[in-house]
Amino acid sequence: MAKILVVDDELSIRMGIREFAEYQGYEVEEAANGKEAVERCRQKDFDVIIMDIMMPEMDGYEAYKKIREIKDIPALMLSAKGEEYDKLQGFELGIDDYVVKPFSIRELVARIGVILQRNQKNKKKTETEGTYQEVEKYEFEGLSVNVSAREVFVDGVRVELRPKEYDLLFFLVRNRGIVFSRDALLEKVWGFDFMGDDRTVDAQIKMLRHALGEHRTYIVTYRGAGYKFEADQKET
Repeated sequence: MAKILVVDDELSIRMGIREFAEYQGYEVEEAANGKEAVERCRQKDFDVIIMDIMMPEMDGYEAYKKIREIKDIPALMLSAKGEEYDKLQGFELGIDDYVVKPFSIRELVARIGVILQRNQKNKKKTETEGTYQEVEKYEFEGLSVNVSAREVFVDGVRVELRPKEYDLLFFLVRNRGIVFSRDALLEKVWGFDFMGDDRTVDAQIKMLRHALGEHRTYIVTYRGAGYKFEADQKET
């Protein structure tokens, strides 16, 4: 049974989510603020966190940042705001999804189910992979992408990407030269059952380009069509 931590300073929201999630078979615990959420995560393990952004004591961004320092738990953020900046800030912290208030609890719990399924698939894939595999690595001018080790080097310096940034870059590199629409990237990278919109792709592309520095030009935008990775591999 998956364990969910619901973090929100509004009791009615916590109770509403809890009631429906428990009806769907999940085990649910609550926290009324960010500090309480961090302490709960220190004491127990959870499969996913539903985290409000605007809270007293400690906001959701700061709380999730502290949680990520001690445990790797996927999260869905709740917010009364819908601006791109707020979504970017959340995705930069590594959240999996973002829902704007007011929201449908049924849809919210469905999104949580998608996150849990995706996380479980990733765990099974890791567990079933053999101890030996051929190294999958790509070298471009100023950029090294080691898929097997999940490492990216820009001009010889290792850069740390968020989980979905790694997945997006690896997919584009593997399929370089091909233009993918936003919808196609949502399906291929996030999963066909992801409930986000195409702005999610734009936000991740923006952050990925920032991480690649002057080599951001390798990711090309085709207006009205989508994105592709365009660069020549170095000869070895």
